[in-house]
Amino acid sequence: MISWRRLDEPDFPLLRQWLEQPHVARWWNHETSPEAVARDFGPAARGEEASEDLLMLLDGEPFGLVQRCRLADYPDDMRELVGQVEIPPGAASIDYLIGDPRRVGRGLGTRMIRAVLAATWSDYPEATAVLVPVHVGNPASWRALEKAGLRRVAEVSLEPDNPIDDRAHYLYRIDRPAELIQQGQA
Repeated sequence: MISWRRLDEPDFPLLRQWLEQPHVARWWNHETSPEAVARDFGPAARGEEASEDLLMLLDGEPFGLVQRCRLADYPDDMRELVGQVEIPPGAASIDYLIGDPRRVGRGLGTRMIRAVLAATWSDYPEATAVLVPVHVGNPASWRALEKAGLRRVAEVSLEPDNPIDDRAHYLYRIDRPAELIQQGQA
């Protein structure tokens, strides 16, 4: 069973190990010193930042991370998308990784994304859609999104996470399910 809890400072050494894994480092390209991890993940862990860093668990064992936010809380990200694609009111976004290399390629990414998306509709009642940009060179990531029910809606030009990449990203979208809108959860 997949569950999650908010990432906490005692989880930083594990997150650091994950960020150092080649399959994660290629796409996240994050500094991995203890100071850098604390600097970049500490504010969300302490509730000082609008985003959520969710430690993903499989049968109680950590295997990945999902970052979830409202796009409006990150104006720089919004500005990069404006003019390239329609941004629905209240749109949310996610980013994700499977840190444990033994868990890669087993469908956990898709399951993790589905689980977080299902919770997003109740956790973010104003969210009309979830938008997820993914570098075009990362097919494992965009295939997981497709299997989780998101659809590719555009190719956009965005600052890459890794400076070795160009700006080409696919933008994926999933809308709030119609039955939730009819039930008044919109």
